[in-house]
Amino acid sequence: MGLLKVGVPKNWNDSKKDLRYIRKAGVSQFVSTYNRVKDLEGDELLWGDEIEYGIFQLDDDSKKVRIALRGREVMDELNRKEKLNEGKTEGCNFVPEYGAWMIEAIPRRPYTGYTSDLLRVERNMRLRRTRMLTALRKNEVAPSMSTFPLLGAMGEDGSVPPVKTGGPVTLSDYIGDGIINPHPRFGTLSANIRQRRGEKVSIRVPLFRDTNTPEYQDYKSLAGNTDGCCGSDRQQLWRYGKGDASEEKYGKDFVEVGCSTSSRDEKIQDSNGDMTTLQKWLVDVQCSGCLGLFYRSAPNVIVPDADWPRNGDIVVGYEIQDVPGWIRLQNGYYLPIRSEDKKVEFLHKVSTTTNPSNGEMRRIGSGTPLFRMAEEEEEEKKIALLIEKLSIVTPTDTTHHKESENVSKSLSFEKKDENFRAAIHMDAMAFGMGCCCLQITFQAKDMDESRFMYDQLAVMAPIMMALTASTPLLKGRIADTDTRWGVISESVDDRTRAERGRDDSNAPYSEYAGNGRRRIYKSRYDCISTYIYQGVFSSGSNDDNNDGLANRILNTYNDIPVPIEQNTYEALRKAGIDPALSQHVAHLFIRDPLVIFNGAVKEVDDDVQTEHWESIQSTNWQTVRWKPPPPRNSPNDPHIGWRTEFRSMEIQMTDFENAAFTAFTVLLTRVIKIFDLNLYIPLSRVDSNMQRAHSRNASVKGKFFFRRHLAPLEESDDGYGVKYNSMFSRAVNGENSSVQSSHKNTNETDRNGISRKRRTAPFASGSDEENSYEEMTMSEIMCGKGDYFPGLIPLVHAYLDYINCDSITRKRLNTYLDFIRKRAIGELVTPATWIRNYVRTHKAYNRDSVVTDEIAYDLVKACTDIGLGNMHVPELLGDVKIDPVKEEDAYEVKLDSARAQNECILELLQRYKKRDSFKATA
Repeated sequence: MGLLKVGVPKNWNDSKKDLRYIRKAGVSQFVSTYNRVKDLEGDELLWGDEIEYGIFQLDDDSKKVRIALRGREVMDELNRKEKLNEGKTEGCNFVPEYGAWMIEAIPRRPYTGYTSDLLRVERNMRLRRTRMLTALRKNEVAPSMSTFPLLGAMGEDGSVPPVKTGGPVTLSDYIGDGIINPHPRFGTLSANIRQRRGEKVSIRVPLFRDTNTPEYQDYKSLAGNTDGCCGSDRQQLWRYGKGDASEEKYGKDFVEVGCSTSSRDEKIQDSNGDMTTLQKWLVDVQCSGCLGLFYRSAPNVIVPDADWPRNGDIVVGYEIQDVPGWIRLQNGYYLPIRSEDKKVEFLHKVSTTTNPSNGEMRRIGSGTPLFRMAEEEEEEKKIALLIEKLSIVTPTDTTHHKESENVSKSLSFEKKDENFRAAIHMDAMAFGMGCCCLQITFQAKDMDESRFMYDQLAVMAPIMMALTASTPLLKGRIADTDTRWGVISESVDDRTRAERGRDDSNAPYSEYAGNGRRRIYKSRYDCISTYIYQGVFSSGSNDDNNDGLANRILNTYNDIPVPIEQNTYEALRKAGIDPALSQHVAHLFIRDPLVIFNGAVKEVDDDVQTEHWESIQSTNWQTVRWKPPPPRNSPNDPHIGWRTEFRSMEIQMTDFENAAFTAFTVLLTRVIKIFDLNLYIPLSRVDSNMQRAHSRNASVKGKFFFRRHLAPLEESDDGYGVKYNSMFSRAVNGENSSVQSSHKNTNETDRNGISRKRRTAPFASGSDEENSYEEMTMSEIMCGKGDYFPGLIPLVHAYLDYINCDSITRKRLNTYLDFIRKRAIGELVTPATWIRNYVRTHKAYNRDSVVTDEIAYDLVKACTDIGLGNMHVPELLGDVKIDPVKEEDAYEVKLDSARAQNECILELLQRYKKRDSFKATA
């Protein structure tokens, strides 16, 4: 779990004086690292997985289960045994996790880029589970479950040994400080998050509504499908991290939700005032002789970029809270909203559906719609443009504000309204960081590949989280969500009230980044806020026409606000780092370091060490993490290249499931690279997918935004004129696969083997991108849709054919892919659905959304037996049977050559001579 260091951490008050220094030094350390390794290339694929376990104690007499606070003891014992078994073919490494009852396990050596290593994954996961058994007591178990179902529900009786509720670290009403791992980093993180925030964290998750749930007894009866949202088939949206307004109004025991019917509904339902996408602005400088505006690299700093926006162009950006009267554009530049004397308006807010007609602006991709509209809305927009009735809203016009007020009024609700839910309330970091998950880290060939894969995996993060959902129980209650992410997000949300957009009488905070009042739209633990692959724009003409583009953030799918530390951004650009990566790093550094150790502030050498960079980087917990090569402190340190970490997947109950999703994710990265595919969709739609992925049974009932065409369209003629088709349609329709695309130079590659298609993937070329994505079911994403979208699983099969995968590996991979296909189409259920059904059908369940001691005890035993192969559940695994996991198989057995005693030999022989198979026949 991030950077672990031995030492004495400072408390928050003592840390404040060092925050500014560490932020500045962290940037310097990144620049030094970047300059040292930026040209590093040619690394082979190496990768690994991380799985976390919780240790629980079962009391068979009382039918109770509790967390066993022996994580450190068990970890030390396991690593001692690993030391004794070094040099063997397979091994494990066990490291601390946040909870005192938790352990993280990883393979001792990374997997390689050969197909045979895909078979190592399940074997090594199984080995970790087996070896865990050797360090557990007779009444202890360590199933791979996302959460302990009773965490925070039993007070002091929730752990073994018992821990008093509360304490100076968490001040929690539900859990005690003693359940936190004793390593100083974890307790300090918990306390400093709370103190920087200025109050305890507040986690409110919608409570599942059952027949006798007491919190819902006064609610009106909902008609229709009670398993859907609001009495319908729609998916409920829990907007985690955005509930301050409803909490202020209704308290901690209730939460506002939304229903997913379309992207438009999701945008309107955000009653907290958060921006879901960037604003569009019409450039219209009303002064004599003025043709437009020059770009600024920073407020009041004009840049010589010939492609400046002219009057009539549309620019995309958001207002800067720190510098009133300015907007920061999607491309990284700045523009003033009005003249310095405020007499002349330069920019005017327009509808997010408006596109420019200026060809130059479309050439660099600024014409991409922020939302894909219905056909009739698109037609209305075209008509409006034709008759020059462009809707303009000036900053001084009150219409926009009145519309916002009307939205707020329409979202006001009473307790009986469909947007109102009872909440499961939690108040400490342990509720989030006490969750277990599955993560994968890949080493890329070079920096370019690592950044491209970061972007592609960010799109996949919500999809894979929904498909692996396993978190329906929280604090002894059944939640109306299926996944853990939002719980963790709110559990580490250290934003001040001002940063969350609320009134804050204590702001400004002079030591904090942005003085603690810069508007920050997300927790430290959330989806990414910016793509980082810059690419190289090429129009196919003379590159001289692209002057100035190297100074822009070219990825036009960055359509959400990206708060940055402006001084950091300028320092990075001055150091020669490209705009997209500079924006990413400057966005990380809007956060403060949370754990500072005595004697490790100014004493750190910024030229050779990365401690301050990592203190910020490692506490930005996003769905994917981009990781530069670390310094080698000694010649014996292994070489580590550019890496991308995939962090969203939920843990599964069996090693087979975890291995299946791990292998699929690895293969998908190869498919994207080798088949030169592009998964980009606007980040606002990725955020929407993340909300949808939390919904109950989202993998079967939900829909997700996904890219329609993974490869460039091909030009064809159907007899009625030129049209564009997906190249995949030829495979579906049985057409000749040797037909060449009319697109020229689509297979051109540079000296590093990077194709033009990948280089231009971040750019939306105007109208070609208007229908670049659509809503798809999980079945369609995985298995295909129509003749234009082949599905990810068929693409993986095609890749395995392409590389001539060996038959032994292919047989197991086919089993994995078939299992994932069955889950995607709903033939098999997610662990979340199975757990919820198990609780609801338990004999002790009273249909009140409460998980009792007896239910939790039986559930933990069942999950343990499923993982160990002692219990087969067809609705989870189909016809896949798990071979029993046995403690005696934990370590390799040596072919001993020491002389055996005669008595021993005779005793062993007698065991077999008595068997009928050895008796002589007449």
